[in-house]
Amino acid sequence: MSEIRKVGVIGLGAMGAGIAQVCIQAGIPTVGREVTAELCERARAGIERQLARGVERERLTEAEKDEALTLLELTTELGALSGCDLVIEAIVEELGPKQHLFGELDGIVGGGCVLATNTSALSVTEIASATARPERVVGLHFFNPAPVLQLVEVVKGELSSDGTVDAAFAFAQRIGKQPIRARDTPGFVVNRILIPTLIDAVRVLEEGTASAEDIDAGMKLGTGWPIGPLALIDLIGVDVTVHAAEAMAAAYGDPRFNPTETLARMLEAGQLGRKSGRGFYSYDGGA
Repeated sequence: MSEIRKVGVIGLGAMGAGIAQVCIQAGIPTVGREVTAELCERARAGIERQLARGVERERLTEAEKDEALTLLELTTELGALSGCDLVIEAIVEELGPKQHLFGELDGIVGGGCVLATNTSALSVTEIASATARPERVVGLHFFNPAPVLQLVEVVKGELSSDGTVDAAFAFAQRIGKQPIRARDTPGFVVNRILIPTLIDAVRVLEEGTASAEDIDAGMKLGTGWPIGPLALIDLIGVDVTVHAAEAMAAAYGDPRFNPTETLARMLEAGQLGRKSGRGFYSYDGGA
């Protein structure tokens, strides 16, 4: 497997932009692709803002920030990723769009390019089935916020070659992450354990056992969680949590994964957590 000299990131929302930031901070030229120029500029502004905060907190120098930004290229054209050795997909968490994108990439990137999906719950094998090179497809599941959290799940699809998995694992280490290997099962490792735990926390709230604040305080003080489960749902996004839960409920047939009525109502009302300003807590100035 050839060395990964240039990376492409498709989808520059919070997760994709964070992945691109991690790559350029590790000194790797990175092409970020979004569907409009406006979204590209929004992503660039966000990355610049995060790097500036790093300078303020003395985690990097002004010169290191400027050098990292020179490695970032943003585009609306998929063709601009033709010279990449690794392309990481971070678009909407739906199987159809991901498969369509991977099919398009077949005619754009070289035969040695590794194609990675950042999916948190969908099947890497099913995504890879849309390409003529499923042996070159792997899961690279970063956690939000990508510049902060160290874990990356490296997921081997049914047809992923050992060389592809090894290259993805080495890449994660190179950008300063701590990767673990996982089979292509619904939820992989972390979400397989985490999602039913988060849903149980919502059930405890619904039962009136304790307030949101006390549930979160209990888990932080009693188990050492850095953030409580309800605040974590707000950070992940109610929509993302519900989608992952539904996908895993369908895969496992286990009612523990079924989203609760509270989550369904919040989703319908657009109370998605931090991204909308309101979830289990309010983010417009008070909890």
